[in-house]
Amino acid sequence: MASNFDKFQKRRVITSYFTVVLSIFLVLFLLGILGLFVINSKRLSDNFKEEIAMTIFFKNEANDSVLKAFGEELKTAKFAKNFVYVSKEKAAKEHMKVIGEDFMKFLGVNPLQNSYDIHLKADYVVNDSITKIQRRLRKNEMIADIVYDKQLVTLVNDNVENISMWILIISGVFAFVSVLLINSSMRLSIYANRFIIKTMQMVGATKSFIRKPFIIRSITLGIIGSVLAIIALIGVLIYIQANFPNLGIMDDQVLIGLVLLGVLVLGIVITSISTFFATQRFLNLRTDDLY
Repeated sequence: MASNFDKFQKRRVITSYFTVVLSIFLVLFLLGILGLFVINSKRLSDNFKEEIAMTIFFKNEANDSVLKAFGEELKTAKFAKNFVYVSKEKAAKEHMKVIGEDFMKFLGVNPLQNSYDIHLKADYVVNDSITKIQRRLRKNEMIADIVYDKQLVTLVNDNVENISMWILIISGVFAFVSVLLINSSMRLSIYANRFIIKTMQMVGATKSFIRKPFIIRSITLGIIGSVLAIIALIGVLIYIQANFPNLGIMDDQVLIGLVLLGVLVLGIVITSISTFFATQRFLNLRTDDLY
């Protein structure tokens, strides 16, 4: 009978430890994801900005030498991240794929123009900067038109600051909630051992002596939960890098390392502090109050 009771107690302890580690892991993993998002928020917004294309259309009079010279000019332009030349023949093929029929059979000629699709660097994706770029480019008399999504540029720039502010607010709230959740898990773990704490105190053990094994245990659980969270975060980073290499999410390895280190430190600090105050609470309670 005693053997069955011991097995039950052992299973209950293991279940308690598993619950604490799982809660620490989930909270720190989500907090780590948010941290990685915060440090990469500018890169993500810049990547989105740089996907907005500016198309430069040339007059039919522009010959190959003019088009080639413009391409050489773009290679040295500070505002251009990358660019691609689209001949009117290639543009016609793309249009035929979209509409599903050969429109040139009806028109008899190709009405499209040779063009360059330019992706600007993120710092230049602002309406004022684009206006200056347009003025500079229009000095070329062979350019027929310059087209870009002005509304999208305005929308992106107007919302970047608001989004950044909300990310910081959410990060602060989530960090506070994370501390509360881990603290609650540790308090419940200590609560299950409140009678042991009081028994040790009644036989003459000092408060520091009683607290020490509980704090060591909580730090161990915190490290296990933190390490699991770090492994999961690294897995997420590897997955994103493999499937979305253009984001360059692994470029800033120093900041990523700091976030992962922060997850480990946070797991240790929160669990140890929570355990200290939880054990202190039961140490200060009268025996009658334990019930």
